[in-house]
Amino acid sequence: MKTCVFRARLAVLPLALTAVFPSFSQTLQTQATPQLKETVVSATRTPTRTDELVSDVVVINRAEIEKSAGRTLPEILARVPGVQFNSNGGLGKNSSMIIRGAEARHTILLIDGVRFGSATTGTPTFDNIPVNMIERIEVLKGPASALYGSEAVGGVVQIFMRKGVQGFNPYASVTLGSKQYRQLTTGFSGGTGAVTYSLGVQKVRESGFSATNAKVPFGNFNPDDDGFDQDSLNASLAYQINTDWKIDAGLLYASSINHTDDGLNRDTRYHGRTSVARTGVEGRFLPGWKSQLRYAQSVDSSEAVVAATLPSLFRTNQHQITWQNDIDTPIGVALAGIEYLTQKIDSSTAYTVKERDVSSYFFGLNGNAGRHSWQANLRHDQNSQFGGNSTGFVGYGFSLAEAWRVNAAYGTSFVAPSFNQLYFPGFGNTALQPERGKNTDLGVTWSEAGQSVKLVHFDNKIRGFITATTIAANVPQARIDGFTLAYDGSFGPLTLHASADSLNPRNELTGKRLPRRSKSQFRLGADYDIGAWTLGGSVLSTGNSFNDVANLQQLDGYTTADLYADYRINKDWKVQAKVNNLTNKQYETILGYNQPGRGVYITLRWQPK
Repeated sequence: MKTCVFRARLAVLPLALTAVFPSFSQTLQTQATPQLKETVVSATRTPTRTDELVSDVVVINRAEIEKSAGRTLPEILARVPGVQFNSNGGLGKNSSMIIRGAEARHTILLIDGVRFGSATTGTPTFDNIPVNMIERIEVLKGPASALYGSEAVGGVVQIFMRKGVQGFNPYASVTLGSKQYRQLTTGFSGGTGAVTYSLGVQKVRESGFSATNAKVPFGNFNPDDDGFDQDSLNASLAYQINTDWKIDAGLLYASSINHTDDGLNRDTRYHGRTSVARTGVEGRFLPGWKSQLRYAQSVDSSEAVVAATLPSLFRTNQHQITWQNDIDTPIGVALAGIEYLTQKIDSSTAYTVKERDVSSYFFGLNGNAGRHSWQANLRHDQNSQFGGNSTGFVGYGFSLAEAWRVNAAYGTSFVAPSFNQLYFPGFGNTALQPERGKNTDLGVTWSEAGQSVKLVHFDNKIRGFITATTIAANVPQARIDGFTLAYDGSFGPLTLHASADSLNPRNELTGKRLPRRSKSQFRLGADYDIGAWTLGGSVLSTGNSFNDVANLQQLDGYTTADLYADYRINKDWKVQAKVNNLTNKQYETILGYNQPGRGVYITLRWQPK
């Protein structure tokens, strides 16, 4: 019955967007404020205006991060159309990001251009990144292996941390809330002459709730509170050598203690460590020729202590060297670069192979002229385990009229199996081959008077899809097709957001739905400014899913609602209040793992203007 109601909502949404919002805008059109077009990097690897892109990209800036009052990166990213999250409990617990129905391991996470994640699981790690240190997030939906290599089947998430700007700009915030939640952030950015710098620190504590319930497999239920403690630091330093050249460096470090369950009276403590260090030089050899050389290292570490047993360790160490050149040409910006990546794992588990390297070269071209936009990319990755893999991308956009734009794109992708899939004792399969994807996108966008409606249809066929019941294995093909419909509208003091996702993610050998994916999802949000106040709310409604490959364990759909309010005390001070999960809905995204109930949070922010 819930599914039928949800499908009805999806069916009427296009009519509502075209009938209700445009007519509403006629009464408020004079209040709509034109906005400058944003520039993104992740979709092309070069700065490109959003209205010139052929890919589907969502940008979340610092102001939107603060307005959302999100405590975690998954909490913020879950607002993005086309995105779903599965979680093993509350704050800091493992979360899997599903972009357009693809696997969690089909998403690349970049932090200031640096790959970050676990090479053992093959998935990005979102749970230990401090959100108050983030300046901006770009979410690229669709295949991006031709830009970034293995794993980019579903998309790419790139996080830009806070960096230095001229002057001196301090900031601080404190949050108190349910489950003894405490968060303290302070920092500054600044610059004088040729030097810019930034430094920020954040502390988070929460007593939490029981991560598991009696349905959790393997008898891991333990009805205690599973808390989370985190300390983090973000720093950057840059020096402008002359008008053409600059050197910079940055460091992100986070250390956390995360409690979860491993059976009755058996509390598991995970010590997580996130580290991303980078340095580089960039500038212009000639007018129209920009070059950058970067070296980076990232570490994703998790060490678990289960009751009185010996610790278990899983650590991924990645080193990345990239030389990229952007050259202006009469038909657009040409891209050419080389990259070298090493992945090393250190573990208490006996893996027969613990290291691999990837040598890559990539080319691209993106440009626009009049009503036309285009993009083409080619990349070759030479993997020490799986040999050479070439991927490509082509896309074209056309403005039918001032308010209407259509685009089409085709891209290929591949995913090298993770170390767990290959070598984990009792599960790994050394005969696995890389997954290979072929994706088509068709989109249409209407944008006028502070409003936009975007409809994207996608069809992703993944050959050699890796699944598992007892051991990892390639199956002939998985297919994920569907659409995302999104609306954004600004009417003076009122801002509206709505989106609907429809997916058909399936294993084409068995016809079964891919696990832990809802076929339908709906979002609705609104903000209203009145004097010094901003009042808002959002609703997320998700259809049912299956916990297992065989589709025997159904997870019910759910609807949650959030409310929030901001009050600007003066130009420097602001207080925020937020209620998460207003109705205290009890639900699961993974069988046996509880999700947060109602939570109330108060934040005080200070940032001198």
